[in-house]
Amino acid sequence: MSDFLEPGVSRRGLIAGSVASVAVANTPARSVAQPTTKASEAPMMPVRFTVNGQQHSLSLDTRTTLLDALREHLHLTGTKKGCDHGQCGACTVLVDGQRINACLSLAVMHEGDEITTIEGLGTPDKLHPMQAAFVKHDGYQCGYCTPGQICSAVAVLEEIRAGIPSHVQTDVAGKPKFTAAEMRERMSGNICRCGAYSNIAEAMIEVAGAKA
Repeated sequence: MSDFLEPGVSRRGLIAGSVASVAVANTPARSVAQPTTKASEAPMMPVRFTVNGQQHSLSLDTRTTLLDALREHLHLTGTKKGCDHGQCGACTVLVDGQRINACLSLAVMHEGDEITTIEGLGTPDKLHPMQAAFVKHDGYQCGYCTPGQICSAVAVLEEIRAGIPSHVQTDVAGKPKFTAAEMRERMSGNICRCGAYSNIAEAMIEVAGAKA
């Protein structure tokens, strides 16, 4: 086998060189060369919106969700962080009258928007009709999901009044009615782990002035 080696190269030298090459190839890059520059800082962007009738100007990391902007920057902690995946509805707020999951929406997307949280619907001295109905019908137990439930319930009644159809209508071209089935369908994105669904439906029906 030594006949195939290059002149002046021993078998021992060839093996040692091969082992060294493998070791260098398998060495993590960070241990071979250290980065010469610092990691770039998070990109920031100014955003202005109105929350509960008050204008706010913030400079936020572009990755900040509307939910975190409300809770961490404006300290409006009534809006809750539940699943943080848009599946439970605890973070529901109203944006220009439309309900959204605040955990799925970036704050910088809401430049100039009108945002309403549970704090903006009513006060302890002057409750919103939906808040008062939830209290009357015990539409909550632990209360964690209640802010999102109430915001969504307010939006649902407006959707029905506006004639927006749903899957439970027999005639989607007709005007939806304030029935328990209609409201339950539209509230299906808001989860109550305590199971107060029937009480929530009763509260909504009372505010709508309808019968089940």
